Amino acid sequence: MKKLKKLNRIYWVYGGIMGLLMISLQVVHYKTMVRDIKVELFGGIIGVLFLAFGIWLGTSSFKTKKASDKYDALKLGLSKREVQVLELLAQGFSNQEIADKLFVSLNTAKTHISNIYAKLNVQRRTQAIQKARNLALIDHSFEGKA
Repeated sequence: MKKLKKLNRIYWVYGGIMGLLMISLQVVHYKTMVRDIKVELFGGIIGVLFLAFGIWLGTSSFKTKKASDKYDALKLGLSKREVQVLELLAQGFSNQEIADKLFVSLNTAKTHISNIYAKLNVQRRTQAIQKARNLALIDHSFEGKA
């Protein structure tokens, strides 16, 4: 629901900026008619401005998507450490290698993995990795050990 409100606010801001832009362009249009500046130049300026605002809106909505992925992980009850363990699982590391990379004991690493299985409602490592990828909790770029 918060994501929808934020997206709605972005649309209102974008619409308001475009409205102000159109008013300012009408003023500029009046001045161009008086000075006889070419209409093609005027159209090009409008196109560039709309392109710039469109790119800005697209990049800002992409950032909110990344934030929502982290929210989904928290919604499932996964801690930051469990997401780290999940990423290492996706990279193909063994339990001992995960423990070494995170500077924890082997039993702690196994406990994290067990908690991940329970929270994702899976039985095996491959199922956990596939479900995490489907839920966009981890990137698809993790393919084997780095």
